[in-house]
Amino acid sequence: MLPVWCSDWLAHARTHACTHACTPSPPCLLGLVGKLKRVLLWLLVVYVSIPVIIKLCPSIQAKLVFLNFVRLPYFIDLKRPLDQGLNHTHNFYLEPETGLKIGVWHTVPAQMWREAQGKQGDWYDSMLTSTHPLILYLHGNAGTRGGDHRVQLYKVLSSLGYHVVAFDYRGWGDSDGSPSEGGMTSDALFIYDWLKQRLDTKTPIYIWGHSLGTGVATNLVRRLCDRGSPPGALILESPFTNIREEAKSHPFSMVYRYLPGFDWIFLDAITANNIRFASDENVNHISCPVLILHAEDDSVVPFHLGKKVDRVLTEPR
Repeated sequence: MLPVWCSDWLAHARTHACTHACTPSPPCLLGLVGKLKRVLLWLLVVYVSIPVIIKLCPSIQAKLVFLNFVRLPYFIDLKRPLDQGLNHTHNFYLEPETGLKIGVWHTVPAQMWREAQGKQGDWYDSMLTSTHPLILYLHGNAGTRGGDHRVQLYKVLSSLGYHVVAFDYRGWGDSDGSPSEGGMTSDALFIYDWLKQRLDTKTPIYIWGHSLGTGVATNLVRRLCDRGSPPGALILESPFTNIREEAKSHPFSMVYRYLPGFDWIFLDAITANNIRFASDENVNHISCPVLILHAEDDSVVPFHLGKKVDRVLTEPR
């Protein structure tokens, strides 16, 4: 047993050691506060810089709308749809304008897949004269015609007996050029007319647009209806009313949405790039049947925007 004086000394030593180990010294606290202040300062600089940069360089906002530079999935060869499990799909290129090449995939109905093995472009063109209906797919921003979720949709539609034609707008994937709303709509119109020349006159074409592609789709179908040649139907998957309302509802805008001058800084920059995608106006000029598909928990294109498009469609005209 330890003497009393020794026990008291050990207790004092333990208390003294614990006090030094558990209580940060004032210099340590000051260092943590200083680091926190620097982090907050950098965050404030970034927060303030983004609106200033966008206002000074509106073209940046256009890139954020199109996101054509985000090519997902990476490292795929768009010339080989077979690598994505599409063994009944032909890759080819068309020129909507002289010197401008855009990449296209044509997937035949699944019941033709055995016959499609080893076939070239001429065979695929000849299959367009079959009685199977065709869906022209207009994809959204970012990625390419070879995106995983897009490929899965092609497979589903093909299994239901449809030809599926998907392409990358100018500036996307391996297509030439730079993106713009007018260019995207012109490319879609060119592909539509190219298909109509090859299809049987009784074979319907359905236009399917997804996300940003719904804006292209309503632009296209409005033109077709105005010239008296509407498609068989229009399918809008996750549509929005117009690009300004979509940008304001996008989750990326949440930190700036209630900032004074939000419209002037962010939305006017989009308009300055001549980007509108005004589906809420276009649907008033559309005479073909329209189907709207929209998930209630869509976090990118809010469900209420799809409902608003539906309300405009069903209003008396």
